[in-house]
Amino acid sequence: MKFIFADSLDYVDPGYDFLRDRNAEGRRPYWDDYYPHEALGYAPYQGMLVSRAIVGGGAASGISGKYTDAQAMRLRRVGAREFLRLNDPKYASLDIFGDCGAFSYHNDDVPPYTPEDTAEFYDDGRFTHGCSSDHIIFDFMDGLTGMSGGSPENIRRFDITQANAEAFLTATKHMSNRFCPLGVIQGWSPASMAEAARRLVAMGYDYLALGGTVPLKAPQIMACLTAIRDAIPNSTRLHVLGFAKADNISEFIGKGITSFDTTSPLIRAFKDAKSNYYLPGTGGALSYYTAIRVPQAIENPKLLNLAKRGVLHQEDLQKMEADALDTLRRYDCGVADLEETVERVLAYAVPATIGDLVQNLPGTRQIADLRARYERTLMDRPWKQCSCPICRDTSIEVMLFRASNRNKRRGIHNLYVYSNHLKTLKEQSAHALQ
Repeated sequence: MKFIFADSLDYVDPGYDFLRDRNAEGRRPYWDDYYPHEALGYAPYQGMLVSRAIVGGGAASGISGKYTDAQAMRLRRVGAREFLRLNDPKYASLDIFGDCGAFSYHNDDVPPYTPEDTAEFYDDGRFTHGCSSDHIIFDFMDGLTGMSGGSPENIRRFDITQANAEAFLTATKHMSNRFCPLGVIQGWSPASMAEAARRLVAMGYDYLALGGTVPLKAPQIMACLTAIRDAIPNSTRLHVLGFAKADNISEFIGKGITSFDTTSPLIRAFKDAKSNYYLPGTGGALSYYTAIRVPQAIENPKLLNLAKRGVLHQEDLQKMEADALDTLRRYDCGVADLEETVERVLAYAVPATIGDLVQNLPGTRQIADLRARYERTLMDRPWKQCSCPICRDTSIEVMLFRASNRNKRRGIHNLYVYSNHLKTLKEQSAHALQ
């Protein structure tokens, strides 16, 4: 089972100055920045996925994407592998997947990309694998049989996805197998997804991609996989798109998944409220720590609101910010003690996250919870337990929830831990089968 990392221009400035919070002098975004495999010195994944919605589809599609026009043109000109800087011979075996990013146009009547245009996009970008253009179905119901239970809109989207898959397969024929086409499965139940998969195999697909799984719970995804696997040959490969339950991956080992893509380990570094930093756990699980929030005083909305209301002056906020950072760094060096560090951090983090001063919120559960999580993070010093280049080079800075260069470095660290976690699970599964 291959782990494919879904990229969204997730790179960091290798020369970032953490003490002054400044990028390297003369830094050129993208050109001088490091992707995760450059920051770590190896790829913590077996491939990367680029969504067309991230690239942007031009004015005709109405989807702007995250790439600049120049970056989108470069992707087509030099190919996705070179654009992602995976053209080193040591990365030759890594797959380059592409999909259309159906969530980005879920409100549209039809997908903005035609099957023919989609095939050309993958071929121009020299992808190794490309998914047909699908139309996402959000409804999900258990316990249905066949094609029952689908609303007219569900059935319409199902038919669009199937028709696009058939046209997409035809459009790739003249491309001399330069990339592997994947037919995308959409449905509103395990049974309808199984029927979609059966039809895609009948069209001629030998690699399918299960879409629409992001809002589903792990047992629901498992039910879909079971139904699909019962409906298609064992030789048919299966990819799971946007696998949001990546931390539950141990439950899916040996369930017929060839590959899956996710960005979960990286985005949880800065989008999860509590589980921002990964470490290997016990019993085949991961252990999670809460990153310590020390936002920049001049940018944080709650702090700016406090200054606007006159609760604190801007100068006071900047001093509290500096005190929190200084104490954390002294704690990292063994100079400050735990209690002092926690108090200094909370004095700044509470107004930044809750919007009021610590002394105005005595005995509140929110503060007690935040204190407990920060104490655990600081007491265990997880960044000292990790040998990855990120933690080794940045020390406690990786634990600070503070702007992109720290947050994404923590995410890259998570990719390192997750990759090793997945490798261990695979080895354990292989050993159990012997």
